Amino acid sequence: MFDTEQFIADCRSALAADESPRLVREVVARAVSDPAAILKELGEPTRGGLYPLYRSEDLTIINMVWAPYMTLMPHDHRMWAVIGIYTGREDNIFWRRLSSRNGHIEAVGAKALAVGDAAPLKHDIIHSVTNPIPRLTAAIHIYAGDFFAVERSEWDPETLDEQRWTTEHAMRRFEESNWIIDHLGVDAV
Repeated sequence: MFDTEQFIADCRSALAADESPRLVREVVARAVSDPAAILKELGEPTRGGLYPLYRSEDLTIINMVWAPYMTLMPHDHRMWAVIGIYTGREDNIFWRRLSSRNGHIEAVGAKALAVGDAAPLKHDIIHSVTNPIPRLTAAIHIYAGDFFAVERSEWDPETLDEQRWTTEHAMRRFEESNWIIDHLGVDAV
């Protein structure tokens, strides 16, 4: 049975025991192994968005819901993260900075995450995310820090020019992505 408060406590304990993502990933893996329990506790997702479950200086837990076909431009976190998918699919493209072009990046790999996957991301990872399916995707994202307070970067999807990431811009992108839900309708899960 998934219980939000117990999950937060388990993540906090895992982080206190090991500052790497290893033990937090184990907590997330256990949780997403029973996606029906998470859906029962958090509810069926109905709209794309960032839904914080817990926030402190050393840990942020977000219920992240991707609208159908939504893509989020390349961005960094500047802290490690663990992503646990409990419905849908999340496709990640991984990027690296080009030393020859100040601030520009190039794609270097990809990974698809599906229901039950719990994947760690290193503190210096740059990735873009796409929900490639015609329904909502939902995941629990854990960050080793205050996700909303750390200064971070994102890259223009066309020019790959680096710019400052802002919560407001990210929230606007999630809200814009809900257009397909509002105008075409979509099955939640």
